[in-house]
Amino acid sequence: MSMPRVSGQKSVFEAIKQINRYGQEFWSSRQMAKVLDYLEYRNFLPVVDKAKSACAKSGQKIADHFVDTHEMVSIGSGVGREMPTTALSRYACYLIVQNADPSKPVVALGQTYFAVQTRKQELIEQSDYAQLKNEDEKRIFLRDQLRVHNKKLAGVAKGAGVITPLDYAIFQDHGYKGLYGGLGAKDIHKSKRLKKEQVILDHMGSTELAANLFRATQTEEKIKRENIKGKDKANLTHFEVGKKVRQTIKELGGAMPEQLPAPESIKNVKKKLLLKKVGSNKSKIDVVGFEMSGMTKGKISFPASTQGGGH
Repeated sequence: MSMPRVSGQKSVFEAIKQINRYGQEFWSSRQMAKVLDYLEYRNFLPVVDKAKSACAKSGQKIADHFVDTHEMVSIGSGVGREMPTTALSRYACYLIVQNADPSKPVVALGQTYFAVQTRKQELIEQSDYAQLKNEDEKRIFLRDQLRVHNKKLAGVAKGAGVITPLDYAIFQDHGYKGLYGGLGAKDIHKSKRLKKEQVILDHMGSTELAANLFRATQTEEKIKRENIKGKDKANLTHFEVGKKVRQTIKELGGAMPEQLPAPESIKNVKKKLLLKKVGSNKSKIDVVGFEMSGMTKGKISFPASTQGGGH
């Protein structure tokens, strides 16, 4: 059973998302099992157990992300029966697809979808990001985040065999080509009509910066998780991650990154914000780097009466 998307370019994972009485999103483990091509729910339960273990190891409370409950399940001839299930947070779904059968194509789609959505929610829930008032401040925040994670990615890539500056330029180009539909750094630079000395990342809006941040963080994690070695394999990994991020954007109905406008240099924006702050006699702030607060994962809550032990 292959279910990569549903009508209107909406991701199948988005389509099965539910909202509880508290306005919190969650996914049913039984529906997730079907989407991930597990014909029998019992074969999916070990995946859930592995995800719970990974949740605990990450320092999160299992009960915040895996809530035992019941749901009505059709048993044929229009008859339904209440069966045990688990309400999953977005983070729980992310852990599940990381531990599901990687040979299933829909699992790969799920890995990308939940990685992107989880990372996006983490950014939104950070207190610093939530307090940003406009596009300029969001651009500065995301650009600084990307600068930090590009350094981390460079370190991980070096461990995989990407050593020289030329090696790293080629490695980065593969990531861009995956995300931008075959366009490399020079092509993107040209499409944005930038001068030779101008930097691509400095002329991206918050949406485009976020897409590139997802690409960088997920490539870093994949190289570490799979212990990838060799320049060619590292390059291919960066390309594939970029391509999957692009595919997720398409499924969610977003604009492709190469279609997004190129705003003025973020360096100019920083200068303007700094002058504005100083000129209005407000307390001095550092517009060059917003400090990150701790990231939080989306939790789910249910009334005690709806929770039940698994049978």
